[in-house]
Amino acid sequence: MKSILIKQAQIINEGKITTGDVLIKGERIERIDADISAPHAEIIPADGMYLMPGAIDDQVHFREPGLTHKGNIHSESRAAVAGGVTTYFEMPNTRPAALSKALLEEKYAIAAQSSLANYSFFMGTSNDNYEEVMRIDPLNVCGIKIFMGSSTGNMLVDNPGTLEHIFANAPSIIATHCEDEHTVLHNMEVFRQKFGNQLNATHHPQIRSEEACYLSSSMAVELAKKHGTRLHVLHISTAKETELFEAGPLENKKITAEACIHHLWFTDEDYLKLGNLIKWNPAIKSASDREGIWKALLENRIDVIATDHAPHTLEEKEQEYLHAPSGGPLVQHSVQAMFDFYEQKRISLERIVEKMCHNPAILFRVKDRGFVREGYYADLVLVKKRPQQVLKNNLLYHCGWSPLEGHTFAYSIDKTFISGNLAWDGQTLIEFGQGKRAEFNPYF
Repeated sequence: MKSILIKQAQIINEGKITTGDVLIKGERIERIDADISAPHAEIIPADGMYLMPGAIDDQVHFREPGLTHKGNIHSESRAAVAGGVTTYFEMPNTRPAALSKALLEEKYAIAAQSSLANYSFFMGTSNDNYEEVMRIDPLNVCGIKIFMGSSTGNMLVDNPGTLEHIFANAPSIIATHCEDEHTVLHNMEVFRQKFGNQLNATHHPQIRSEEACYLSSSMAVELAKKHGTRLHVLHISTAKETELFEAGPLENKKITAEACIHHLWFTDEDYLKLGNLIKWNPAIKSASDREGIWKALLENRIDVIATDHAPHTLEEKEQEYLHAPSGGPLVQHSVQAMFDFYEQKRISLERIVEKMCHNPAILFRVKDRGFVREGYYADLVLVKKRPQQVLKNNLLYHCGWSPLEGHTFAYSIDKTFISGNLAWDGQTLIEFGQGKRAEFNPYF
């Protein structure tokens, strides 16, 4: 069995940074110590580098099947690995949407052949697939996704009876996209009448407003409290919504929340420069909303940092506002973005690893990943203080663009290991089928 010895790294793990060695044997971490001797191991010097668990991104859209002109499991998992993301959970709004167990397993079969990173896929919900949702096995499916607001295809769940049944009986955690459909449609009509052909991306946060988000998020939280449901509210975009969530140890929570990189990075002022390139749902909102999200994140009312990576072609994004789709590519740069925030003294390295690695593993009960621990899979990332500019020629997204183009990060991803295999060496991807289907521990 092949052995790799990472020497003298600054190991960020479980609230501490320690200098030490990590010995990988086969797929797993064999030993962690201050100084390890392993004569037959391949030595990787890591002096001056940070070693962290691979990030677990709990919300991505890799577009396969059916939308592969935007991205696919192979291309986007490559970008993830180059960015230090070793495991991802992908959303069901593909074509066809993953609304049955059979369709869900088809996505797993694609990933088994083409994903460089570890993977799991959410079961989608509609107003009429309750029986299929109840069939999922929580030991090998990450969770259930409910669009409680506008969505593509047949995935808007707005039937109160359906919502009650799912929240009351869900066999797994429910992850929600929360925007109130009625409010969004009303706002859209008001703005179309007022601005006509002048409607543009600067109006997006007013159409997909604070009220729309709060009405839907508060409804989800109320249903979860009523039924004792495990609920994870995705991509919080307003300061007001953060009031719905409590601080405290993650292990004691049934209701949790996620912040995304774009809501921590951009504000509504950036629409003037970037327009539809930063058109996401829910919308990027005001500077005060961004600060409210940061406050909740640091107070542990928001538990997870993810990307909502959602690529579209540049041609699609360059259409007029009403026709330009929402979403954008971010998974290649999420760890680097958070290390930039560390440089700005906004967040500690320990807290970054907690929110991007440990907490997704705890919240979704991921088996043997998300920590630097003996016996765990060696999903590891080495991060080096070395500037890297985001340029078109170093993007790995199938869509070929990024809203962060031109920005220079202070840190680079030097190496990424997937289950003990070197998958990224800082410049090149090494592909030989490293990705595995994530497994999950039972609920207690």
